[in-house]
Amino acid sequence: MQLTVLGCYAATPRTLTNPTSQVLEINNHIILIDCGEGTQVELRRHKIKFSRINHIFISHLHGDHFFGLPGFISTMRLLGREKELHVYGPKGIKEAITLLLKLGDSWTNYPLLFHELSSKASELVFEDSKISVATIPLDHRIYTNGYLFEEKIGKRKLNIKAATEYGIDKAYYQNIKNGKDVTLDNGEVIVNSKVTFDPPKPKSYAFCSDTVYDESLAEKIKDVDVLYHESTFLESELELATKTKHATAMQAAKVARDANVKTLVLGHYSTRYKSIELFKEEASTIFPNVLLANDGKTFNF
Repeated sequence: MQLTVLGCYAATPRTLTNPTSQVLEINNHIILIDCGEGTQVELRRHKIKFSRINHIFISHLHGDHFFGLPGFISTMRLLGREKELHVYGPKGIKEAITLLLKLGDSWTNYPLLFHELSSKASELVFEDSKISVATIPLDHRIYTNGYLFEEKIGKRKLNIKAATEYGIDKAYYQNIKNGKDVTLDNGEVIVNSKVTFDPPKPKSYAFCSDTVYDESLAEKIKDVDVLYHESTFLESELELATKTKHATAMQAAKVARDANVKTLVLGHYSTRYKSIELFKEEASTIFPNVLLANDGKTFNF
């Protein structure tokens, strides 16, 4: 599972920082999460192929999280895209994007499919044989969702050495990989677990930005491998965080601790601070395994 941070700063773009956007590679899916201004440039900078992105998940309709989307959609048209592009986001995103396409007389020449969300409860919004994606309702100034990405359990891996020792014919290997037992010519049944290895443990990633501190959030993301949680402010600006419905680094760490996550990634920093290291220092007093997102940074989990 690989996370590439294209932008992770709050509010406005600057010469050295970008608003929220990231690419998650999970079980052979390349997924774009939020699409602030500058996303296209950063995708090119990191040599991420536009054509491999088939699913885009937008958390909410504040500009620093989706103003890059109209441009991205238009560029895909210019590049001759033909396959479907799915956009998941709050109700209203379809109207916002299609109005721009209409006024510019630049309808896409590929299927552009919107999946508008309005439920205040968690819901499954995408699923195939490899992954599932569910919403994580967040508490911000407007309707906002985080997203929980989870791998499906893969097939068991054939233990060729064990299969050979049992004298199992190669014709049965595919059935074994599919989880089936094998009956030998003498009638003996070899249970699947004796000739296979367990598949890798499925990985999970929770994206939570933007939100005020919410104790109940921990139950919704229990035991995830990686949690990205906004940390717009430090505790010294707690009053401002509460007023604007954002979180502090310490509050993000509390969520990570209570959810028993393996790794916490902080982001969505206010640019008022001299160093983002201050966020890690604060969060580390509550939760030990803290990483700092930064524009252009790639994490492998």
